[in-house]
Amino acid sequence: MNIGEAAKASGVSAKMIRYYESTGLIRSAHRTESNYRIYGEDEVHVLRFIKRSRNLGFSLEETSVLLGLWRDKGRASADVKRIASSHIGELQNKIAAMQEMVETLKHLVSCCSGDERPNCPILNDLAKAPRKAAVASRKGNGLADAQRVNSCSLPRDADNALGVKNGSA
Repeated sequence: MNIGEAAKASGVSAKMIRYYESTGLIRSAHRTESNYRIYGEDEVHVLRFIKRSRNLGFSLEETSVLLGLWRDKGRASADVKRIASSHIGELQNKIAAMQEMVETLKHLVSCCSGDERPNCPILNDLAKAPRKAAVASRKGNGLADAQRVNSCSLPRDADNALGVKNGSA
């Protein structure tokens, strides 16, 4: 089958197949006299393996190692388990970081009135310096100004702690 057919059969785009060949992740395909790539079922099976590995979030380097282990019939399953276990830890760290981002964004969105006024606490938070530096460098009305600048980074009950009445900031 040609590269288009291999792409369709494996679910890996022709562009990615060429890329995997250029990086050595897969062996170069046999070529016809017209220099077209030719793929068999074995190559399609390898491409499906790579696609599944990538869908599970393994890097190209990890995928290459896993592919080598898959091809090595004398492999120790402990090696594969070690790679997969390490990957689980990496995924859990990414999930925790993303959950923290979601909570931060939820808080920022809750701080934004979303009306016609130009003041946007979300943009203010994105543009501000680290909190301690921003508070220390504020001039003018001290704590009240700092509270307005940092309103989206303070806890919801921060108004009470700062002595600010609802809607006055």
